[in-house]
Amino acid sequence: MTMSITRSLTQDWSFTQVGGGRGTKNGEWLAVSQFPTTVHVELLKAERIPDPFLSLNEWEVQWVGESDWAFKNTFEVSAKELAAVNVDLVFDGFDTFASVEFNGQKILDTKNQFIAYRAPVKQYLKLGANELVISFSSAFLKGRELEQAHGKLHLWNGDSSRLHVRKAQYNYGWDWGPVLMTIGPWKPITLHTYNVHLTDIDVRSDVSEALDVGVTVDLTLSEKAPGGLASVTLKSAQDSVILSESNIKVGSGSARAEFRFSPGVLELWYPVGFGKQPLYTVEVTISDLEGNTLDTKTQRVSFRRVRVVQEPLVDQAGLTFLFEVNNIRIFCGGSNWIPADSFLTTITPGRYRAWLQLLVDGNQNMIRVWGGGIYEYDVFYDICDELAVLVWQDFMFGCGQYPAYDSFLKLVELEAEQNVKRLRHHPSIVIFAGNNEDYQLAESINIVDYSDETSDFRKTKFPARHIYERTLPSIVQKFCDIHYHRGSPYSAPGTVTTDKTLGDLHQWNVWHGSQEPWHNWDLLAGRFVSEFGMEGYPNIRTVDYWLAGDKSERYPQSRVNNNHNKAAGFERRLELYLVENFKHAFDMDSYVYYTQIMQAETLASAYRLWRRNWRGKGREHTAGALVWQINDCWPTTSWAIVDYFMRPKPAYFAISRELRQYTVGMTRKEKKTFANDLSAAQYTIATVLEVWGTNGTLSEKKAKLEVTCFDLHSSWTEQLSKEIVLAPNSSTELYSGNLPGQPVRTKQSEVPRAIIVSARLLDASGTVLGRHSNWPEPFKFINFPAIKDLGFSVKTSGDGESVELSTHKPIKGIILDAEGEDVEWSDQAIDLVPGDPQIVKAVGLKGRDAKARFLGDGTA
Repeated sequence: MTMSITRSLTQDWSFTQVGGGRGTKNGEWLAVSQFPTTVHVELLKAERIPDPFLSLNEWEVQWVGESDWAFKNTFEVSAKELAAVNVDLVFDGFDTFASVEFNGQKILDTKNQFIAYRAPVKQYLKLGANELVISFSSAFLKGRELEQAHGKLHLWNGDSSRLHVRKAQYNYGWDWGPVLMTIGPWKPITLHTYNVHLTDIDVRSDVSEALDVGVTVDLTLSEKAPGGLASVTLKSAQDSVILSESNIKVGSGSARAEFRFSPGVLELWYPVGFGKQPLYTVEVTISDLEGNTLDTKTQRVSFRRVRVVQEPLVDQAGLTFLFEVNNIRIFCGGSNWIPADSFLTTITPGRYRAWLQLLVDGNQNMIRVWGGGIYEYDVFYDICDELAVLVWQDFMFGCGQYPAYDSFLKLVELEAEQNVKRLRHHPSIVIFAGNNEDYQLAESINIVDYSDETSDFRKTKFPARHIYERTLPSIVQKFCDIHYHRGSPYSAPGTVTTDKTLGDLHQWNVWHGSQEPWHNWDLLAGRFVSEFGMEGYPNIRTVDYWLAGDKSERYPQSRVNNNHNKAAGFERRLELYLVENFKHAFDMDSYVYYTQIMQAETLASAYRLWRRNWRGKGREHTAGALVWQINDCWPTTSWAIVDYFMRPKPAYFAISRELRQYTVGMTRKEKKTFANDLSAAQYTIATVLEVWGTNGTLSEKKAKLEVTCFDLHSSWTEQLSKEIVLAPNSSTELYSGNLPGQPVRTKQSEVPRAIIVSARLLDASGTVLGRHSNWPEPFKFINFPAIKDLGFSVKTSGDGESVELSTHKPIKGIILDAEGEDVEWSDQAIDLVPGDPQIVKAVGLKGRDAKARFLGDGTA
């Protein structure tokens, strides 16, 4: 019998532009530098194209995606391989339309980037050299052909032909990404020899409310001939055998093993901050009746109970939309994830780990894989399992009116089945969502009738409802136990996606939509806010990178800077929020600073106000907030909180502070009271201060609340303090009253005092658990003290790896930097008050001086 053996084909690949052209001469084949790969990557390394991430070069390489390309490989086949009963070529992924020839015989046509293909080649195999040729057609031109045949459909972002192509949609250009139509063999190719092999392992766990664990292991073989035996072994992370069952009879090509464990026998997997993440291994071996091993596979698994809880609230209309893991309700503070590069094959496992570690280091516990990119590489989800990050996984449909004709639907069905099977064993994945914003788009053009749940949607103006409400839920239900949600956002059957009392919400009325002030996040809350954001420039070093030394373009409104911000109308929106809130300047360094501070203030405010809404015991008014977005796919200005080069923006740190285990929050709001005769001319204005705290642990926390008020222009201060108890896993209201030191006003023309309020939570030893400063807004009205009167100090530690910040007057929005290379700062966008010095780690600062910029520092 032949043992199942897989051999990777990674060597001796070459590529050419079909018919010759700007990439290669006719008949010229260039050796590839790596495999898997795509054409842009290879042309860049061969210096045949300029770097599209620099200057305006994006538009100099559009011909690449509009051309046809071919890749070829010659590999040796041994006598042993030739003698195998079955020999297949396995293609994990082509981007996108490919025709494959093996030794001159056509063996495959592909039409979907998200599907793996298997082609039997035993009959064409030769001893010695064998040739594999893959011819790729332009996905852009193929899409245009499909659109002409099936009709043009409505969309947001990119070329409308993308809706007919099962390819990463962001390649067509998005409001944060370039138009770079990649093409090529983007995933591994292997030669597989076997007699019988395991085609599927389905490990499922059923964790009861009592937390006992049931495990089933279903096996499927490539051949249905009876007579084989299977063994299943469960091992701990330390490789010790927990349970093993052998001599399982395999009948008709399948078998099942079932186990049950009492509570505590198996350790459960918990999200970061709530427990351990034990990772077990299931080993499956298939043998013939003589004991010869035919195939063996392992799968890493964990066990947890996950529910998406949608139940009535005790004090508000609507239903919760929250995630419960092992009976613990989790507030999900996290980010949206787009592909980390325009060129996917350049992303290494190390880069994935660095990105996800940044997420965890920023106190985030959930990431949403957005529906316009890819079903991520296996390593992405492996790392999420290890780091205990919850994953919200979209299906790959984004911002479009997708079709549902027969050939398209067949591609979708296979794509969904393959990827559900590939991903279902990951404990990190807690929800599948059918699409990104496709219901919203349908609502915007009035093509959806939510009163209709029973029609053949393929015959309506919104045919993709068939995909989201028939195809995908049936596949998810058949192949896994993960919760399915029709889209993101989606409220409930019969309800529009903007309903704030049901389901999840994309809250874009800050920036897009009605362009609300960010101070209104509390009024804009939803049950689970799965998108919201604010743009901010990246690190000035990243800006200078894409300017590529062209100093004439180093101003905010330059053509190159405009090309590196893809958001429609971004100039007006940035200026709207800047001019409403800041007295700002237009030189490049200043513009970077002010947009970064604005982004930090906006996003921190959202997390702060929505986390206040997590009140527990049926009052989980907001159960999650996922910022758009954590990352970029190229160097650009966007909503990302960390730029392409993994340089965190100040907003990253501001969010991190709001997602600590213990936080304190404040609002000040003016309350107008009219005289008894309701005369508009007779009223008083009081400034009301509210203070609350949050506790992200499962135990109540005793602490001291310390609130200190400062007058920015005098030595006046006032302090109140009290012992408080923070309820577990919820927010707790701590104080409400008139702002100390702020007289009640009787005229709108009276200018209020510039009072800054600092709140801290202290434990019994005096350690600061959480801090927050509340300033009068808008900041543009503040007359900041002269720098010489601040008493501001930046003191570097003896080892040069940290700085201590102190001041005699309150300071707003400190951003630290140093000349030369990056420093890894532990905090940014810092507010500083007298009597509360802060230490900031500064890895890489040694030998240099830290410099600080803040509001009112005289540079604007």
